[in-house]
Amino acid sequence: MPENTPTIYPALAYRDAPAAMKFLSNAFGFAELMVAPGENGSIVHAEMNLGSAVIMLGSNRPEMGWVSPDELPAVSQTLYVAIDDVDAHYEKAQAAGAQITRPLNDTDYGSREYGAKDLEGHHWSFGTYRPAV
Repeated sequence: MPENTPTIYPALAYRDAPAAMKFLSNAFGFAELMVAPGENGSIVHAEMNLGSAVIMLGSNRPEMGWVSPDELPAVSQTLYVAIDDVDAHYEKAQAAGAQITRPLNDTDYGSREYGAKDLEGHHWSFGTYRPAV
């Protein structure tokens, strides 16, 4: 395995996974890598990437405890994606209707970043900060 190959892949649940994939593409620039369709228009497993970042997602699986954040009283995780041109990314997300939760700003630790929610309440942050590898 190449040295910088990711080894953690966030996996997200959505009530309407096909709509989520369209939103993630239009608002945040993710590209579809693969989709395993399920019954009645659901998605068993899908993968999308933004540069070297890869996420997995699918339709809700309440029997496993995997549901959209919209069905929960709070969230227990957020996602952070490092990108180079955060200003252009912010404009694209706003134009696509992403709910901005934290406006574009410069942080005390040297990052330029913003926060947004996707169409089912997953919290995302996009910025220039890259943790040490």
